[in-house]
Amino acid sequence: MWRYNIVAAARPATDRDNGQQRGPVAAAAVAPRPARRASLREVDVETWDAIRSRRNVRSYGGRAIAPEDLDRILEAARRAPSAGNQQAWDFVVCTDGEQLAQLARVGPATRHVASSAATIALVAPRSDDAQMRDLIQFDLGQATMSVMLAAADLGIGSAHAGVHDQELARRLLGFPKDRFCALLVTLGVPADRPLTPIERPDRRPFKDVVHRGHW
Repeated sequence: MWRYNIVAAARPATDRDNGQQRGPVAAAAVAPRPARRASLREVDVETWDAIRSRRNVRSYGGRAIAPEDLDRILEAARRAPSAGNQQAWDFVVCTDGEQLAQLARVGPATRHVASSAATIALVAPRSDDAQMRDLIQFDLGQATMSVMLAAADLGIGSAHAGVHDQELARRLLGFPKDRFCALLVTLGVPADRPLTPIERPDRRPFKDVVHRGHW
């Protein structure tokens, strides 16, 4: 076990998700706080740092995720906002290597599932109502981001992937026929470098996307 601290780990690096050069994080940006817990990575992160540090990670080290950390991530998913509080979701978490290797075959962009320490499958009910389908997808998006931010807070990388082969996913995960696997969220310690705040993300400029009062 080792301590991951945003200030101590900060250094210039290239964010492979967006090809942008990141500058060093100022030491004053994160005030030192007492360690909160002992886990796979004892993380000292504020919410804003977790938001800025989250990036898609598809290459993982060989470390397992502590059960209490995995439960914390799943609890974040359970607490996500939901339209009408319908909570139309279930979460199937997989940590077995053989199962993960097979699950990596459910879509064209799911190969990183095989090397993940854990993968969470988001399962939802099928619906013939278009509005309900939209609400479910919106809620699943909120649950996904809750998972990713909770993981980033622990120094755990994450990425999402779509599921194309529903029958294979059903055989592997065992969910009922009236439900479908909406997506997978992979989790694991980044193989390249720890998560640190990205100073210059590959995003449209703030002044171009923010409109105050009117367009």
